[in-house]
Amino acid sequence: TQAGFTVALPAAGIVTIKAAQGGERASVLVSVGVHGDETGPIEVLAHVLDALSQQPSALQVDLMVCVGNIDAIACGKRFIDADLNRMFRAQRGSLAAAAEAARADAMVDATTAFFDGACAERWHLDLHTAIRPSVYPTFAVVPDLVAEQPKAALIDWLGQGAIGAIILNPQSAGTYSYYSAEHHGAAASTVELGRVGTLGQNDLSQFADVGTALDRLLRGGAPGAVKAKSHVFNVAQEIIKLSDEFKMTFDRATQNFTALRQGEVIATDGDTVYTVKHAEELVVFPNPDVRVGLRAGLMVVRAQPA
Repeated sequence: TQAGFTVALPAAGIVTIKAAQGGERASVLVSVGVHGDETGPIEVLAHVLDALSQQPSALQVDLMVCVGNIDAIACGKRFIDADLNRMFRAQRGSLAAAAEAARADAMVDATTAFFDGACAERWHLDLHTAIRPSVYPTFAVVPDLVAEQPKAALIDWLGQGAIGAIILNPQSAGTYSYYSAEHHGAAASTVELGRVGTLGQNDLSQFADVGTALDRLLRGGAPGAVKAKSHVFNVAQEIIKLSDEFKMTFDRATQNFTALRQGEVIATDGDTVYTVKHAEELVVFPNPDVRVGLRAGLMVVRAQPA
């Protein structure tokens, strides 16, 4: 382009913008719409990119934008056949023929090409909205395998975006952000922003801080002020749905980060009983409707100060 970028469209809904001249530039992947009904981040990103398009030379990073489940977005549904954000793993079992499996393959190919030969500073911000209300309206899940220095920079960025809580996750559930951290060394995070809404009808004020932080990151600006120090949590246990007998002991109104006390029953699944092991554990992503074999919830504990 006239602005000195090489632009490519590796797949539908994916664009990469790289400096034509080589050099040490951070590589930033921003993904939205991995779940088709989570539309707020799509609008936020559109506003950030529209502002940059008025001044292309302000883009100071190599950028990949990925709109995830484009078919589900068009239908206003969460997914077509299965949850796309469980497809970033080698073993897909009975879901190998799902529409989302093919889409994940296309996203993996584009991601690999984007980070191939990139310099050490690599980011992946996978922006979502939550299905249910939360004690912390905004929160993020960060793969614990991210190296310490990039992880510190990522946590600082999340603080600039006023993200209330951060969960350090030690193992993959087949998510896009865990994939990019594990296979491409990206400082990656699944970021939950507000609530599910209809495309074009979202209250963008709830995303303002993240939009500002994202704009600053893409323009290479100095880090902004941390809006609020995020509360950090570690994963205590994963709740896996083993059979169709799986039942959780709370209802759909239960908020993310609801606290349970030691000994309380979290879920039952045939002869398996999940109970709280620590003095206090908080439940995140409780969803009894997932497919058998998938994670139906996370139990987290507050991280001890270093």
